[in-house]
Amino acid sequence: MIAVRKYFYKFSFYVTLTLIFFRVFDVDCVTIGDPYHKELFDAIEQKERILFYENRLTPENERSTEFWLEEAQRYVKKRATGSFNSQKAKNIILFLGDGMSISTITAARILKGQRQGCTGEESILTFDKFPFTGLVKTYCTNGQTPDSACTATAYLCGIKTNVMMLGVNANVQNNNCSDSMNREHQIDSIVQWAQKAGKSTGLVTTTTITNASPSAGYAHVANRLWECDNDIINTKAIIGPGEECKDIAQQLITSEPGKNLNVILGGGMGKFLPKHKVDAFGAKGERRDGLDLIDHWHSNYPQGIFVTNLEELEQVDFNETKQLLGLFHSSHLEYYRKAKVERPKQPRLKDMTKAAIKMLEKNSEGYFLFVEGGRIDHGHHETRAAYALDETLELDEAIQTALDLTDDRETLMVVTSDHSHTMTISGYQSRGNPILGLNERDLDLDGTPYSVLNYAIGPQQYMDSNGKRLDLTNFISDNMIFPSYIKALMGTHAGEDVAIFARGPQADLFSGTLQQNVIPHLMAYAACIGNGLHL
Repeated sequence: MIAVRKYFYKFSFYVTLTLIFFRVFDVDCVTIGDPYHKELFDAIEQKERILFYENRLTPENERSTEFWLEEAQRYVKKRATGSFNSQKAKNIILFLGDGMSISTITAARILKGQRQGCTGEESILTFDKFPFTGLVKTYCTNGQTPDSACTATAYLCGIKTNVMMLGVNANVQNNNCSDSMNREHQIDSIVQWAQKAGKSTGLVTTTTITNASPSAGYAHVANRLWECDNDIINTKAIIGPGEECKDIAQQLITSEPGKNLNVILGGGMGKFLPKHKVDAFGAKGERRDGLDLIDHWHSNYPQGIFVTNLEELEQVDFNETKQLLGLFHSSHLEYYRKAKVERPKQPRLKDMTKAAIKMLEKNSEGYFLFVEGGRIDHGHHETRAAYALDETLELDEAIQTALDLTDDRETLMVVTSDHSHTMTISGYQSRGNPILGLNERDLDLDGTPYSVLNYAIGPQQYMDSNGKRLDLTNFISDNMIFPSYIKALMGTHAGEDVAIFARGPQADLFSGTLQQNVIPHLMAYAACIGNGLHL
């Protein structure tokens, strides 16, 4: 009894102390129970910031209960009355937004709407309207966070492999050419599966055509950096006595399935020319072996058309042309927001997509086309969010172009990403806050404005000599390097799942949570190609 009474007194003392603490320090019990949302509660309670939820921020029609109920009912009816297309896919188009994380999709959607004069959040991207969506696990065999090589091997070849590897399995060691040239370690891609089925094939990208993403469709290397022979020399590759180590550009032009591609459109002309030659853009070639792979391509396809700018691309007679090679920059294509001013003759991704479809659609057996918005990733690495979002909208326009040119009764269209990035949309900014601007409603604890978009890792922290964060008001611009928490030379990839969207024949297969290497097998199943299950 005495022990119980002592316990009771002790309990009463701590309860009393707690109540005194709450009263003296004016602590809200709700915020203590949910500390993660304290800023939100403060924003509502503080009188001077009540505009955070002022009605003027809400469009008139959205204040009505009926508006939301009717919108929901329309969506339910659309989903409930929709039907699966169980036919065989004649054509397959895979759109890849390199580094297009889910936060990138959200921010790009808002930017699209704001460019149209709307608040932005209610906007819709073209692929938002695809009826089937899912999540994709992006890890690689030796990496929790992947790169664009092991992921490309997954979504084009159907297996997971080591970071930096293209078209080979995880038995290959980094930089070991002897391993990668061993046919037992090489993996065929959906490009080859499609060609064997009699379909036409094409690759389109805004990066070098020898960059990681498209290269998994045709190359087998132990280092994604081996875009030309000079790169192999510089990385000091491990090569056995008397062995040949073929670089990516050489494999594209001289080996299967690369040499059989009907359409090749992208950048990287320097990787195809010897050092003593100057390309169409005034830069010297990069090859040490003296090979001119563009001449080699012409010798294989004397009737093929080679183009270097938008005007030449638009003049191509697609009905009469069987092979099309387009290299539009010495290296990666310029970001569109810069190209429209500095390089107006550079084709946009939608221009290349249109040309590719016009070339490939002539085949009665159908086609496989890979289209990459590759510079989304580069924008994020530079932590230039405006560039990354603009390139995402360029991809969106290319997808709309493809929709306009195809019939979804026979064309399976898949949109996804290879990996995520560390950009976040942070704070409690109000509806319609400029997505590329500062949070107009919230300040940090020091009373300093902060940007809506931020990166976990990157080159710029915007700190003064005392370690206090700078006011970003005068830094906001289209070319701004957005702030990051951890200092590094550039932004990095992130490891979370990415989204996948699908429409057309067998599109319902692309739902739920998928392993990335399942993607080409599902596409192959839908088109009855490859060595897997067929309808």
